[in-house]
Amino acid sequence: MRGEKNAYGYKELMVWQKAMGLVMHVYKAANQFPSHELYGLGSQMRRCAVSIPSNIAEGYGRNSNKELVRFLDIAKGSLYELDTQLEISRQLNYLDAQKHETIFNLLDETSRLLSGLRKSKHPPLPSPLSPHPSALNPHPAPLNPQPSTLTPPHA
Repeated sequence: MRGEKNAYGYKELMVWQKAMGLVMHVYKAANQFPSHELYGLGSQMRRCAVSIPSNIAEGYGRNSNKELVRFLDIAKGSLYELDTQLEISRQLNYLDAQKHETIFNLLDETSRLLSGLRKSKHPPLPSPLSPHPSALNPHPAPLNPQPSTLTPPHA
């Protein structure tokens, strides 16, 4: 696996460590949810949080940067999902402001680290607002057009 002495080198990645801390905080917070949320929002948040470091580890264990990037993108999607669930739990008053802020800050830091690792392994994705390259004119008009060759020269 990428030639390290430690076969589980992903454990040394700061992003994986932060994601694991995020999991611990989410589990502790979800355990405080009302009992009727045991298999609802709390369970969904725990699964989502676990998915983040799990996908980082799985991607790291693959044999190519392309695969690593794919799994980092999946982890990033789980971060967005968890952010939404965190907001729902805040609006339902399942989390007090301090717990929400602590988890959100960890989520945000994990997101930034994940983005940094992804950028180091693969060029950035195009913006969703950017046109597809095939939509661009490969022969744009020149900025200073030359006079047409069909017009007679001035005498």
